[in-house]
Amino acid sequence: MEAMYAGVVGVLTAAGVYLVLERRSFSVVLGLVVLSYAVNLFLFAMGRLHTNKPPLADLGVGVADPLPQALVLTAIVIGFAMTAFVLVLALHTRVLTGSDGVDNVPEE
Repeated sequence: MEAMYAGVVGVLTAAGVYLVLERRSFSVVLGLVVLSYAVNLFLFAMGRLHTNKPPLADLGVGVADPLPQALVLTAIVIGFAMTAFVLVLALHTRVLTGSDGVDNVPEE
């Protein structure tokens, strides 16, 4: 299970880096989203992968660590807001320049 989880995080990271290196702004935004998913999964794995354990303290039973869960929840909310902002910024740049390339500089 842990090897598969690590493989999924690795594949998401590789796909995100590949998309960030593209020349189109939508691909860059999509790459940042995929990278944020990989980081969220990585943070979630820092609390160890437990099955059949409660998230809160119970008498005599091991518990899952709630800190990575709280970090991932916060990261999801912040990532959604930043994705919306970057998409609006990319659309505005496309309207101004007429292209969605990330290396286009508008003429003054």
